Amino acid sequence: MMLPFEKTEYQERVEKVKLSMEEQGIEVLLITDPANMNYVSGYDAMSYYTPQGVIVATELDEPLCIVRFQDLFCATETTWMRKENVIAYPDKFLWEPKKLHVMDFIGDILKEKRLNSKRIGLEFDAYFFTVHWYKSLERCLPDSVFVDATSLVNWIRGQKSPREIEYMQIASRIAEKTLYNAIEKVGIGVRESHVAAGIYSDLVEGTGVYGGEYPSLAPITPAGERTAGAHFSWTTEGKYQDGQLIYMELSGSYKRYHAPLTRTIFVGQPPNTVRETAKIVIEGLNVALSTIKPGVSCEEVEKAWQTTINNYGLNKESRMGYTVGLSYPPVWTENTAYFKPGEKTILKPNMTFHMMPGMWLDGYGVAITESLRVTENGCETITKFPKELFVK
Repeated sequence: MMLPFEKTEYQERVEKVKLSMEEQGIEVLLITDPANMNYVSGYDAMSYYTPQGVIVATELDEPLCIVRFQDLFCATETTWMRKENVIAYPDKFLWEPKKLHVMDFIGDILKEKRLNSKRIGLEFDAYFFTVHWYKSLERCLPDSVFVDATSLVNWIRGQKSPREIEYMQIASRIAEKTLYNAIEKVGIGVRESHVAAGIYSDLVEGTGVYGGEYPSLAPITPAGERTAGAHFSWTTEGKYQDGQLIYMELSGSYKRYHAPLTRTIFVGQPPNTVRETAKIVIEGLNVALSTIKPGVSCEEVEKAWQTTINNYGLNKESRMGYTVGLSYPPVWTENTAYFKPGEKTILKPNMTFHMMPGMWLDGYGVAITESLRVTENGCETITKFPKELFVK
């Protein structure tokens, strides 16, 4: 199997991780976030519902990838390391986890490699790292010191390589085609589930050249009053009606890289409140985009947006953007920098964000978003789609 990146790029990533570990006094890092595992090792399989991990140690020249024996072939096919550094555990470690757990297996490997009496970084707040896992490690590694390394790899992922940007651009083309077809399907009497099925089909079908993958988050497609909620999907029996508002948030996925995109649609003649809200959102979006350049802080971008909508009597309490790129379910955010008040992170070239200037108001919501890349002198949108309220 051809890897999505050159071996040298993976090796450079590992060196960056080790440098960050040294700066934080961490000798061993156990990575359990599947996106972070992929970033350093290339491992790519739908196995994240069982315990697994990648070990990076300053004393080891290559990471160790620990997976379920049933997933060994997946790991040897998708990782760049030597085969002896891909280690599989048998299913007995899953049968009675309160007695024998996968973390016991990982603990034994650390002992075997003489990495147990070390400062070990753990991703405390990763989606797939549980309290039970932590307690198991404490029990089997009593001489270790555990420290929180939740976002260590996430932050390294922030500035994208040219190949990563290329994959996000392909994901964008998939998202654009999908959204265009979804808007075309909307009409009075059309079932919401019919449009949702088309979205899934187009996301997987991809473009004429590139196929797509399953996204890290299901498409968000509320209609009517449900647009006042930020994270509704379609209804199973609902049909689009005249005078109904809809917004669709979705992302293409290519080599696990995402580029989310959102647009709002109105069936029939939009009321002035919806038209005006859309105009305000678009103006605020454009002002925020024009603010972005290297050296600017994330809070300055959010302030530009907030100041613009405040002029019209609106206020957005939630963050209006976040880092995005490589991801697995349940989300496509990288969980690092955000466009929000107090966020001091300084923008650098090739950082990538999903700018999410949505307004969820009393009885309705309007969202028009873009995925973007910070350039040397400003920013460019990775997604290319008309910024407007679509009327059907």
